[in-house]
Order: sequence, then C-alpha cells, then structure tokens
Amino acid sequence: MTQYSGQHPILVAVDCIIFGFDGKELKLLLIRRGFEPEKNRWSLMGGFLQPNENLDQAADRILKQLTGLEGVYMEQLQAFSDVNRDPEERTISVTYYALIDIHQYEKQISEQYHAEWFLLNKKPSLIFDHDAMVQLASKQLRYKAAHHPILFELLPEKFTIPQLQNLYEGVYDTLFDNRNFMRKLVSTGLIVKQNGKDKSSSKKGAFYYKLDKRKYKVKQEAFLNFVPNANKFF
Repeated sequence: MTQYSGQHPILVAVDCIIFGFDGKELKLLLIRRGFEPEKNRWSLMGGFLQPNENLDQAADRILKQLTGLEGVYMEQLQAFSDVNRDPEERTISVTYYALIDIHQYEKQISEQYHAEWFLLNKKPSLIFDHDAMVQLASKQLRYKAAHHPILFELLPEKFTIPQLQNLYEGVYDTLFDNRNFMRKLVSTGLIVKQNGKDKSSSKKGAFYYKLDKRKYKVKQEAFLNFVPNANKFF
C-alpha cells in the first residue's frame, strides 16, 4: 500500500449528541463509557470511523450499536481537533446532533450500554470535550429553532400552547411569561386555533392549535418575536 511520506496516522471518531423531548422537558441521551480512559463516566455516543464507511454511515452504526436507535435523522455539527482532547491517542472527533420525540423512540433504546436520558440543564459532567460539544449543539439547536419549524416535528399535529411553551423553554433554557408567550405567539398569525380542547391537565382545558406550514415558510423569522433577546442565544 502506498503511504504519504513523513505523515502520521490520526484516528477519526464520531460522537452523537441526541436531544429528546418527552412532552414536558428537553433531555440529553448519555451512556456509561465502557473502556479506559475515563471508564464508567458519562459520555456521548461515540466510536471510530471504519475503513469501509463514510461519516454518516459511522454515525448511524455507532448510534444503533450503543443505544439501539435507528432511523434517526442527524446533522453534522463540527469537528473537534484539539491536539490533547483524547489523552490516549491523537483523535479528531466529528460531531452529529439530532432532536427526537422520546416517546416515539423509547422502545428502541437498548439497556446494554446503560443509555439514559438526563435533563439538559442537569446533566452530569462528561468525558474529554463532550461538554463543549453539547454546548455548541445547544446553540445550533436554538438558532435552527428560531428560523425553521424543526421543533414542531416533536409535537402532535394538534398541540396546546402550554406544550409548545414547555418545548421552547427547554430549548432556550429560560422561562417565558405565560400571557406574553401566548399573545406574541398568536400575533404571528402562524398557528390556527382548533375547536377541541385538551382537558388532561385541568377541567378548563387548553385549546388545540395547528401550525400553518405555508405561512411559516414565508414568515420564518416570526418566532424570533417571542423569544426574549433571541440573538444572545446564537
């Protein structure tokens, strides 16, 4: 095999950052690392790129192997390449992130590697530079949520204002005033009120709404109006 003269091989890893929403709170999926260094500490789902696969294929394989999840859409985020990020050997990590409905995938999650959901704002300290990966992915998620209807993919076709508010508060890690949130949301003209109510949480109930996806494509930045100081999150 021909080799490039004077060059040294470097390992390439893939780490998967999986955010999940359970209808009330935003969470992060972690596993216990099964080998040294940092054995038994909490970690993102990670593994090494194999000679016969590309990065996307590696991300899919690693996620399925370590959690049992498959069919999850993931986006490539960024490469982390600090020289000493892995104390064992020079390793570059390419990160992927995804946002899923926990209830849709909860039956797939394998117990073999002790995968566990943590509240995003109460997660344990992670190995290596994984905390920095999560921080960057959270920032990217906030940006995407403000400009694209990705968060609505986690809600039923008909949803309530409290459900939507819980989701946005989880993503932006901030509390919104209930009345202002509803008033600003309705004022965007992007949601359509339905006749029925969800009475699972109270006798009075909360009206159902639907997203008008056609209007959303035209007025994509309208949701920035009800995120306080939205630009500070990006």
